[in-house]
Amino acid sequence: MNNVFRILTINPGSTSTKIAVFDNEDLVFEKTLRHSSEEIGQFEKISDQFEFRKKVIEEALDEGGVKISDLHAVVGRGGLLKPIQGGTYVVNEAMIEDLRVGVLGEHASNLGGIIAKQIGDEVNIPSYIVDPVVVDEMNELARVSGIPEIDRKSIFHALNQKATARRAANELNKEYSDSNFIVAHMGGGISVGAHEKGKVIDVANALDGEGPFSPERSGGLPVGDLVKMCFSGKYTQDEIKKRIKGNGGLVGYLNTNDAREVEERIANGDEKAKLAYEAMAYQVSKEIGACASVLKGNVDAVLLTGGIAYSKLFTSMIEERVKFISEVKVYPGEDEMIALAQGGLRVLNKEEEPQVYGCKVECI
Repeated sequence: MNNVFRILTINPGSTSTKIAVFDNEDLVFEKTLRHSSEEIGQFEKISDQFEFRKKVIEEALDEGGVKISDLHAVVGRGGLLKPIQGGTYVVNEAMIEDLRVGVLGEHASNLGGIIAKQIGDEVNIPSYIVDPVVVDEMNELARVSGIPEIDRKSIFHALNQKATARRAANELNKEYSDSNFIVAHMGGGISVGAHEKGKVIDVANALDGEGPFSPERSGGLPVGDLVKMCFSGKYTQDEIKKRIKGNGGLVGYLNTNDAREVEERIANGDEKAKLAYEAMAYQVSKEIGACASVLKGNVDAVLLTGGIAYSKLFTSMIEERVKFISEVKVYPGEDEMIALAQGGLRVLNKEEEPQVYGCKVECI
């Protein structure tokens, strides 16, 4: 008889904390805890929110009839750590320290591992993180930028990309580690990754708005014109950054980041909205084509995922351009909570060895 493992997953966002409890892959409890600006505003740093967020999580579990003593593992969303290989990581002291100090920056997701470890330690069960945004499996060719002082970086939607790739591999009766996929995560930011035998060997830095433009990000820009903007005297550094990430993409062209609203405008005959939306699909298609060349045309499937993958109009525009590469499979949404649970479950079922942050391979 197979073991049933009860797993708590924790996904902190800027104004909310999502929690869910799974018995293996079956959801038994789920809640989104909203945090007002007044509650969050009392803390100077994100790491200072630890006790507050942990308390509201424990209260919600108690109200939901979930006993922490019944859990077998706690899995938190991975934060901005040093670049690491993909996989499920034990939350250790080296990781906690880097999450607390914000070694690569402050983000609410940094709290995921910290809270997971504290709750796990209290009942003597393991705590993990899974495929954080800093997963870096790029090959050396992909790092070369063209300017020696600048290396290309791997920061992308690793959790959903890898979960989607594993799901597709299973449907194709293959192992992820034996498969080649191109995965396009399409949400507020868009990242397109070349997955070769379980490793994302090339992907743009979606956090900084590289790759295709998206609802909120500029994507790769004409460098000369960007340099002119930077030195025009019209913009501060923060204003330029905001144009790239936050006010770029559809927000810049159409003053909205909502793809549904854009489609309504297209249906009502808005030609500007039609051009911007088609251009976004065009750029995603170009990036998929580039990844196909990285994989030398050996592609088992092209996978479209994220919130915008719910749009049949948008996915059909991409499929029309890239179906010559391989079969196109669509997986709408990004179910991060089950992806976290699955990462913990693979370790608990001994299907995968847990990795150790801050350790060389030989010390694991």
